Amino acid sequence: MTEQLRIPTTVGTFDALAAGPGDGRPVLLLHGFPQGAREWDHQLAALADAGHRAVAPDQRGYSPGVRPDESDDYRMDELVADVLRIADGLGWARFDLVGHDWGAAVAWALADRHPDRLRTLTAVSVPHPRPFGDALRDDEDQQRRSAYLAMFRQPGQGEQMLLANDAAGVRQMLARAVPAEKLEEYVARIAAPGAATAMLNWYRATRPEEVEAGTVTVPTLYVWSTADAGVGPAAAKGTGDWVSAPYRFETFEGVSHWIPEEAPERLSTVLLEHLAAHPG
Repeated sequence: MTEQLRIPTTVGTFDALAAGPGDGRPVLLLHGFPQGAREWDHQLAALADAGHRAVAPDQRGYSPGVRPDESDDYRMDELVADVLRIADGLGWARFDLVGHDWGAAVAWALADRHPDRLRTLTAVSVPHPRPFGDALRDDEDQQRRSAYLAMFRQPGQGEQMLLANDAAGVRQMLARAVPAEKLEEYVARIAAPGAATAMLNWYRATRPEEVEAGTVTVPTLYVWSTADAGVGPAAAKGTGDWVSAPYRFETFEGVSHWIPEEAPERLSTVLLEHLAAHPG
């Protein structure tokens, strides 16, 4: 059974979903844009069934209690610090970290800067920032896939793109992967006062090609899907060059960017296998 948590920190209170025994192996799951903790519904249940303690927070800008106004408050330094604040609030000195989309970007950065806090890393969809940044600069395919970033960074334009016609763009983007009831929940969250701007501030504060990250030294699983409209093969296939620890690269054929919800059973399976392979 999923629990609702509120995790107080020095920057505000994060809302979260949790499942599994309190003394289970701790696993923290970071959602992507424009979703929230509920994108991990299947993984939370699967992790709990395996005896793990899984927590998925609504991150900065998604939790109403941590929704600063300025775009600079969404810099990668702050997003990484939030993960540590949440882990500290849960009493977790060391944990497994899972991230999708922007959550994966934060997870890569944390694994680079604080490897001592992690048992394993699982990144879904978004690759290591170094090959991703290289592809954004040099690969025409990736540049085409990432053209939307420029609009998201424009104050007002990005919000209009998300909210126009009862969030028609968001509905179209997620309809293939997300059940109708959950999609309505996502749309309602985006439409809340200040929420769309907060979510877009992630794009305005951090450019993927400018993120500095070195070689990751914790056991890593990276999952990419061939029908991902936003992430091409160049960066995905180059990610293994930036992991010096045991590395597993899984490709999901024909699946879109929204892997946790479009291919939940398969993702949960490879995630549990990854955790089992690295118990220390």
